[in-house]
Amino acid sequence: MTLAIDVRGLNKSFGDKHVVNDVSIRVEAGRICGFLGPNGSGKTTTLRLMCGLLTPDSGAGEVLGFDIIGQAEEVKRRTGYMTQKFSLYEDLTLAENLAFTARVYGLDRRAARVDASLERLGLTSRRGQLAGTLSGGWKQRLALANATLHEPQLLLLDEPTAGVDPKARRTFWDEIHALAAEGLTVLVSTHYMDEAERCHEIAYISYGRLIARGTAAEVIAASGLITLRGEGPEADRLAHRLAEAPGVETAAAFGAAIHVSGEDRSALEAAIAPWRQPPYRWTEVAPTLEDVFIQLMGRSQDNVS
Repeated sequence: MTLAIDVRGLNKSFGDKHVVNDVSIRVEAGRICGFLGPNGSGKTTTLRLMCGLLTPDSGAGEVLGFDIIGQAEEVKRRTGYMTQKFSLYEDLTLAENLAFTARVYGLDRRAARVDASLERLGLTSRRGQLAGTLSGGWKQRLALANATLHEPQLLLLDEPTAGVDPKARRTFWDEIHALAAEGLTVLVSTHYMDEAERCHEIAYISYGRLIARGTAAEVIAASGLITLRGEGPEADRLAHRLAEAPGVETAAAFGAAIHVSGEDRSALEAAIAPWRQPPYRWTEVAPTLEDVFIQLMGRSQDNVS
């Protein structure tokens, strides 16, 4: 196993807020690692520490074989970064934006690299179009082309598909998996559960602390959750009442049904007892990653002093 990332005990504070608290993580080269957690929980800061964009207050580690503190510039040169907000020049064409990036990185064969990047992301026919006139999905493709133009070994994606339609999201993720198959290591923060499940592994960060790590299946198994699915007349409207019952950690509507989850089976049975008879039907189902996500959010405590 070749490790692209091996960091230990990372800490970062801004003022009196401890944003990243003793985080250690290892990621194998060519893997896609998804970062989940509540807004403001330190996901983006953690990612930036690992790719040399921020210096930790304490901790150590290597990324792509370079020390993240003493050799941060080497890490940054080999990292592509795609921000949530489109940050390219909207009054330049697609080709002009990529050519500008190629000059910034001092790349050779600039014209050939721009042509190849446009071709790979299906942008060749739009090369002369102003970037500002693109729809959200096409802007996303251009941003990915720009982030990978210098052939990085590490790609950082900060909620890259926010506001993008499902078809464009699927196309984007197909390309990410193709890049990973070529050896690119990808770190991505996301709130979409279907995207988290497309990652090779996930890390859940709760207000600066890493509290869950593994494949989606491993994180679900480690949660210890038991989930009961209820169906029947207006079953989804029982969520508020059941959420207050002892032993119920989460109660959430899933379409017209309801998922009730907790770690104590007898407590769950007691909670749903008033609705155990027809016309309601209850079955035990495997917890979803969303069930676990809601459980972890419910246990999270904000780190604002």
